[in-house]
Amino acid sequence: MTDPDVRNEIMTATYEALCEHGYTDLTAQDIADRTDKSKSLLFYHYDSKEDLVVDFLEYLLEVIDDRVAEIDSLEPAERLSVFVDWFLYGSEGSDQQSFHTAMLELRTQAPYNDRYREQLRRSDDRLRAALEGILEDGIDAGQFVDHDPERTAALLIAAIDGARIRQLTLERDEYLAEVRTALVARIFDELLADDVEFSAERPSTSASKPDRTPDGDRFESDRET
Repeated sequence: MTDPDVRNEIMTATYEALCEHGYTDLTAQDIADRTDKSKSLLFYHYDSKEDLVVDFLEYLLEVIDDRVAEIDSLEPAERLSVFVDWFLYGSEGSDQQSFHTAMLELRTQAPYNDRYREQLRRSDDRLRAALEGILEDGIDAGQFVDHDPERTAALLIAAIDGARIRQLTLERDEYLAEVRTALVARIFDELLADDVEFSAERPSTSASKPDRTPDGDRFESDRET
């Protein structure tokens, strides 16, 4: 696809359709209905629903890069706080929750779909690299004690993913807040240098807003995510 405006429109429509219908029930018509294009024109750009979803996952990688770049000027401890709250969002983020539910559905397809699995691996690698970079910068700045950033990043992402999956599948919103509190008390307290604090409250800066739609506009609700 050569026209970025067309791609942005389709990616935003894909996001909105995923939030409403989830992955399993997602159809090309659902996406086309949210654009000014017909279903046939949609398939002028993509040969199949799978091709479209693969490109959507690629687009999310670009969004990750944009979000990481946005907070690059913050101090490492604040960047870590923002990173955590991208994923351990509050229960008010219904739109964000719908999207992550759809992504959870999509992840269940990865064992059977090489293309989905490859894109999801790339996303995981990108997030881990971003988190490792924050931790390394914190060590260099004297805000974090010396530790193994790679292992710490793996532990933090596992805890965050576990909390979100349990919240989505069991409808227990309290898991997100409980895990965040535990991370602050059990991990970040040990990670931070003596003269540095990690806020027990969610950050209120605009950079902490969890997610952006593919076209760069903030989600209508809490905006993940």
